[in-house]
Amino acid sequence: MVNELLYRITPENHTKDRITAILGKHPEVAFVSLVAVDINGNDTDEKIPVGVMLSDIDGFLSRGVQTDGSSVQLPLIADIANAKVTLVPDLGVNWYVDYNYDITGDDAAHGTLPVGTLRIPATLMHNESLEVGSRVILRDAVAAFKEQVAELIKDHPYLSKYMLLDSVSDLDSIDLTSATEMEFYVKTPHEVADKERLHTSQELKEQYWKRTVGPVRSALESTLMLLDKYGFGVEMGHKEVGGVNPEMMQGGDFSHIMEQLEIDWQYAEPMQAADNDVEIRYIIKDVFRRFGLDVTFMAKPVEGAAGSGKHTHFGAAAKLKNGRTISLFAAKNPRRDYLSPIGFGALMGLLKNYEIINPIANSTSDAINRLKPGFEAPVSIVTSLGRDVLTPSRNRSVLACVIRDPEKPMVTRFELRSPNPKSNTYLVIAACLMAMLDGIRAAVEDEKTPQELLESLSKRPGDSDFYLETGRAYRAEENIFEDYSAQERDSLFGHTPATAWENISAFEKYPDKTRVLFCGGTFTELDIESFKAAALDSWVRELHDRIVPELRERVRRCRKKHDDGQCTDLDRARYDVIRSMSADIAKDSKASVSLLTQLARALEDKDYQRASDLQLLTVERVQALEAVYAEYCRNII
Repeated sequence: MVNELLYRITPENHTKDRITAILGKHPEVAFVSLVAVDINGNDTDEKIPVGVMLSDIDGFLSRGVQTDGSSVQLPLIADIANAKVTLVPDLGVNWYVDYNYDITGDDAAHGTLPVGTLRIPATLMHNESLEVGSRVILRDAVAAFKEQVAELIKDHPYLSKYMLLDSVSDLDSIDLTSATEMEFYVKTPHEVADKERLHTSQELKEQYWKRTVGPVRSALESTLMLLDKYGFGVEMGHKEVGGVNPEMMQGGDFSHIMEQLEIDWQYAEPMQAADNDVEIRYIIKDVFRRFGLDVTFMAKPVEGAAGSGKHTHFGAAAKLKNGRTISLFAAKNPRRDYLSPIGFGALMGLLKNYEIINPIANSTSDAINRLKPGFEAPVSIVTSLGRDVLTPSRNRSVLACVIRDPEKPMVTRFELRSPNPKSNTYLVIAACLMAMLDGIRAAVEDEKTPQELLESLSKRPGDSDFYLETGRAYRAEENIFEDYSAQERDSLFGHTPATAWENISAFEKYPDKTRVLFCGGTFTELDIESFKAAALDSWVRELHDRIVPELRERVRRCRKKHDDGQCTDLDRARYDVIRSMSADIAKDSKASVSLLTQLARALEDKDYQRASDLQLLTVERVQALEAVYAEYCRNII
């Protein structure tokens, strides 16, 4: 049955006649959905009967469908007083069919098949004229990068000495590629993870790349096979470091499943890569649910255990007039130089401007919770090239990895390790392209050689540079977490935002870097203001309505466990400390206001800096309370 299904319609088939013919052969596809992506990364989904679409397919393909803009997050653009938006199909990318395997449509010619919805990526238009949303920003970033890098190459013939082309006049066009590595946790529903077991298992490295068993194995293998039917080109699926061994019950079923997995797939051009990221998340969730498992794409679902990342890769190639394709980032002589001037410039731009990429990649409290020392989470703006040019780096503690092989120049690319599974991949790629373009322009216009750029990238704090900041270092070959203290990391590589508010504030703190995003009209000031408004609203609502109540409940769980007639003086002393700490965090009196109440009031008063400070302090106090409580509980018999 499954082999009979339609999984995608590729761009060459996006014509009236081909669409009509394909859908005519696949009556299991009952609905069409236009998938637009707002400024916060949310994608739309609506059910339009296929017959309605086909009845005016010319109008559908050219004009799309109008809807209410209040259903998407576009603050300051489409509000409730001016909410009209139009969703216009994108004819240049794959359209995927989303199947509901819980219901079937009975058709005499095709048998009983699941009901499908053809999901068509779409451009958002406000008031029929202004193109808005994440897909538009990425589209414009790709165009600006290609156009401006091509001009830089043609205007600076010196580049042919250091790139894999004989003459800059050989350039025909530029291609960009991207891909994401998706990490996620799976668990049995309604069962709570044991934090101590998770932490111990992780420290003992019991899970990393181990063989999956039971429903996790079945779900993972089913997912990989299904993703291949869609044409995503799965490269690998495996366990990650987080998780614990499941428990087998009588009868052979498993309980207390909590495992971290990763799935990787092939590269694509940036827009298709971002679209693939959206669709694959849905497929993963649907397949694992059919095996009775919950999937979470949270960045840090369990405190004290490894978080989930979505490492995002960037490659750039040039097509030459003779038909060859070369890497723009690879050096002409990879045994002498790490990268070409364009490669060095792109990497330097990514690092110099990362402060305004970070809020786009990590705008939530959940995202910030992952970006803490340990668990291989990137916390410092730094890269690693390798200890010598013939030994590519495998340093996983840095923010931006350089992937290279002197024998295979086309693999040369950059890996940004900070995005998480819920990051808006459209905007992450767009922001990174603009940051890289800024560095490329600086390096090429000054006609810097690879050796000069290596010296710049390897500078120490206090050394002046033509592009990078004087007070910073940007390269380290050591383990960032083990070989540097927190104070040294901050001093060398810059302060790491500790809350979502600190991260969002970077747009005001670094106005010159924010202007880098505006190159070529990619991001506009309205886009940034809209993104900030959406991110701020999400942070405030989550902190006030979810995190504060959750912290209060964590305090409530630290209750008395000893019997007054059987306890020791140590039990009483420890519980007195617990009561005092709990009151400070969560209990008001006539004489004092608890930290949680202060935090809630700061949010209500829109005193966001104070709320940010109180968030850090309160979380720190709750963690300290739980540590004391755990020690107290260990002495209770």
